[in-house]
Amino acid sequence: QVQLVESGGGLVQAGGSLRLSCAASGRTFNIYTMGWFRQAPGKEREFVAAILWRGGGVYYADSVKGRFTIFRDNAKNTVSLQMNRLKPEDTAVYYCAADRNTGSVYNRARYDYWGQGTQVTVSS
Repeated sequence: QVQLVESGGGLVQAGGSLRLSCAASGRTFNIYTMGWFRQAPGKEREFVAAILWRGGGVYYADSVKGRFTIFRDNAKNTVSLQMNRLKPEDTAVYYCAADRNTGSVYNRARYDYWGQGTQVTVSS
């Protein structure tokens, strides 16, 4: 089992920045990919960004490319999402997720473990 705990959400004005962090514990040696997803009210959970846990690649949704950066600290078992130039449409609950296997990082169904989510609200 892997446990994921997110932190860092909050309220920010449009154009501002926030950093989300996700702390992983448990059988972290099983992790292959760490990802961030988000879900706005009335919408499906969507892919935001992902990173290969042992190195090799980062992936972003087109809507956040150039504004968000995902990075990891393997020594601390954390993955973070730096969000800059935030827009009101970025408002959502953000979830950290971990996948034990290779495959499409964009597919939320592949992820095995999820955090409880953290609210990000961007005011206009």
